[in-house]
Amino acid sequence: MKYFLIFLFSFQFSSEITAQSLYFPPLTGTVWDTIAPQSLNYCQPKIDSLYHFLETNNTKAFILLKDGKIVLEKYFGTHTATTPWQWASAGKTITSFMTGIAQQEGHLSISDTTSNYLGQGWTICTPQQEEKITIRHQLTMTSGLKDDVPDHYCTLDTCLIYQADAGTRWAYHNGPYTLLDSVIEIATGQTLNSYTTQKLKTPTGMTGSFFPVGYNNVFFSNARSMARFGLLILNKGNWNGNQIMTDTNYYNEMVNTSQALNKSYGYLWWLNGKQSYMLPTLQTVFPGFMSPNAPADMISAIGSGGQFLNVVPSQKLIWLRMGDEPGNSNVPFLLNDAIWEYVNDLSCSTSELDEVPDFSGIALYPNPASDIIQLKLNSYKLLTISVYNGNGQLQFETNCPQFSIEKLEKGCYIVEVKTNKGKHHLKLMKE
Repeated sequence: MKYFLIFLFSFQFSSEITAQSLYFPPLTGTVWDTIAPQSLNYCQPKIDSLYHFLETNNTKAFILLKDGKIVLEKYFGTHTATTPWQWASAGKTITSFMTGIAQQEGHLSISDTTSNYLGQGWTICTPQQEEKITIRHQLTMTSGLKDDVPDHYCTLDTCLIYQADAGTRWAYHNGPYTLLDSVIEIATGQTLNSYTTQKLKTPTGMTGSFFPVGYNNVFFSNARSMARFGLLILNKGNWNGNQIMTDTNYYNEMVNTSQALNKSYGYLWWLNGKQSYMLPTLQTVFPGFMSPNAPADMISAIGSGGQFLNVVPSQKLIWLRMGDEPGNSNVPFLLNDAIWEYVNDLSCSTSELDEVPDFSGIALYPNPASDIIQLKLNSYKLLTISVYNGNGQLQFETNCPQFSIEKLEKGCYIVEVKTNKGKHHLKLMKE
């Protein structure tokens, strides 16, 4: 008993120290403590390079937090700190969090069959096939419903077609996910916005709302509200001593591998540092980390257009990006990883200040193009050019600054330029 009490005291003391080491902004107002970038050995030329890359890639908002405090905060164009913007599929993580809240309050269990809430016949599967689909399958993208349909956002029963038994196939499918919103509403007897406001937004000071966009419910908020959500996740569902998510089992399952098929997927969260990953529209299992430039313990909310919320517990680091990107990828992980290159390179010693590579002069022209591309370089030496499609698949490599894209299909590509001074990423549109 004596040793148990010592352990319990040590655990509580350790937990309090962890909570106290994080800063939480007031629930109202615009006050948010900051940390000078220089105190983290960030040098201005490298911050400028990061901002230049963000601006040239259609970014609207970028925030980087360390220990909960703002280190970097930048808005581009007409976007401001109060401008609302879509989270796109990054908002799936809010739905995941609210599902956990509904479970801890006894409104549902994620092991429940979805038909208990949506009624029989919410798909056009047989009753036996449909009965196997649970809330957990919706959270993990393993419903078994056919994702290769004309509109994978569609939530009508005629769009929800059997392909495999639930739990046996992973596929990024928006229709079954979106119906989680209806499950939450039916289980709690509240609208999604009302329940989210009561259980998440008010306790954390977040603003924003879900709005119907086609079949989807899309969350819109300002950038700082996204940062608040990231801080809540970093502190394991605890906001400044208020344990909002008390179901610790659910939280741990949410941010860890949720099934054996796609090891880089939790409950609607993307996970780094796993031995393999899968991507939307493909049944390919890719070896390695999803984001090689990011810390292994990073968990991410990722949405089309390049909506990113990255949480790194080991570094108590959060950064987010809101904006547009020309591709149509549901999960634009290449852009996320490219930004990590710049974030990783923010620190420098005094002797390095004059050695920061200036990639601003590197460009592709013409762009868009249909055939021959010319790479414009600074005085740096070209090593290789690698061209990737929107799913991260290498199309070809060359070491010649003039190359042909005639054989590529129309669409958006990422061009990685390796020089003697480092790597730089550019977007390329094939007409």
